[in-house]
Amino acid sequence: MSKKKNLGSQVKQLLSGVSDHGVAHLLEVETDLVQTTILLAEAIEKLGENFLDLHTSITSQEEQILDLVNTGLIPKDSIEKLAKIQSDIATHINLAVTSLQFQDLTSQLISRTVQRSVGLRELLSTLDMVGNVIPIDGETEEISAVLTEITEKLEQQSVELKSLLRKTVNQQHLNSGDIELF
Repeated sequence: MSKKKNLGSQVKQLLSGVSDHGVAHLLEVETDLVQTTILLAEAIEKLGENFLDLHTSITSQEEQILDLVNTGLIPKDSIEKLAKIQSDIATHINLAVTSLQFQDLTSQLISRTVQRSVGLRELLSTLDMVGNVIPIDGETEEISAVLTEITEKLEQQSVELKSLLRKTVNQQHLNSGDIELF
């Protein structure tokens, strides 16, 4: 086999290998991200249920404390301390429930990551498809022209993917109060 034939064959094999291996790895990434989303949703649902149960129990406890306070047997300074403790508990529970909102943010980020992975998989598939038109016995100039065409096609697909996924999730901290999803 001459160097010309060998070069075309090697480039074709390289593009096919990059495409096949890249696609396989990206499919695994996508599977992991979907599983992460499922586990995250289940955990948040259970946490939410537990916080609601906690709220119910605390409300019941507050009613019992109020009944004791109404007997007039509790000193005024103790009543003020109990009121402060109840207020603190309510604040902490509200903050904890608010923190559960990170599920929405992370789900959006995971979804966008999956979309990026799908886009990258499509880019890699392009390598394989366009790589198949490389002539095995082509001249260096002919192979170079096909590689230039592949590069242009990949750049176009990359730009399309970037514009599709340009939206960002800007919140970096749950307690910042500044949620900008889109």
